[in-house]
Amino acid sequence: MEPTRKNRSKLNPIWRAVVEAGFIVFLFYSNLLMGEFNAISGKGKTLLAAFENIFTGQNFLIALISAFIGYGIVEFLRKKL
Repeated sequence: MEPTRKNRSKLNPIWRAVVEAGFIVFLFYSNLLMGEFNAISGKGKTLLAAFENIFTGQNFLIALISAFIGYGIVEFLRKKL
């Protein structure tokens, strides 16, 4: 069982990066959705219309870049402190 534990420990940094970057992307999109839904909330406007406005390739690229920058800052602070 010892080799399994070594293999699992190598995956931890990768999974931690995926989870932290995913959380940053989630926060980005939730913030964007809140602002977009408030901006279009008029008569006949729906949540689906807000989703259509925010899920674009450009926003996804911004979210990924922000996530990796955020992850880098968190890892730098984690190692420094």
